[in-house]
Amino acid sequence: MSLEERIARADERGLAASGLACLDRCLPLLGGDEELLRPLWGSLADGSDWGAPLEKARGALLGLGEGEETGGDAHAEAARLVAHMLDTAPAGRTAEAVRPWAESCSEVSLRVHRLLDPAAEGAPDLVGTEEPGPLVAAELRRQLTVLELLEGHGKQGLRRALDVSGEGRRVLRAVVSRRARGSAESGV
Repeated sequence: MSLEERIARADERGLAASGLACLDRCLPLLGGDEELLRPLWGSLADGSDWGAPLEKARGALLGLGEGEETGGDAHAEAARLVAHMLDTAPAGRTAEAVRPWAESCSEVSLRVHRLLDPAAEGAPDLVGTEEPGPLVAAELRRQLTVLELLEGHGKQGLRRALDVSGEGRRVLRAVVSRRARGSAESGV
């Protein structure tokens, strides 16, 4: 089943977790503490309102990643995309409110990974017309896995979804660090 089909079938919790997982994996681009989104994951687990934790995360991440020279233009564009993901998260967690956000987060996260994929550097940006690089392919697998876990295991799948997200966050953090070292060494 395709990613689009899985998103279309997902319930409110699956949609919210899918969008949150995309944001969580991209958090290293904003330089934020990985624990900042933990209360949002908690609200998905216990069914509580996520409006207050969402505002707290927005406040804590406000301005992070802005004006960073590290990693060049691709890094700056990716950081802007991630900040937009957080800014557009709906305060209400209904399926109608969360579905467009989850779809957007999926697209943005894949775009961010495409921008930062070392295998794609210098390649034309033709999304969907070529084989994805390894970073993008891994992100696509993670997105599918998160949706599968929540569809198959509901609330119990959240823990594993968080683990999958953490793995992706570590990978992206390593890519960002490698790009920063490369930029520093080349004097950019």
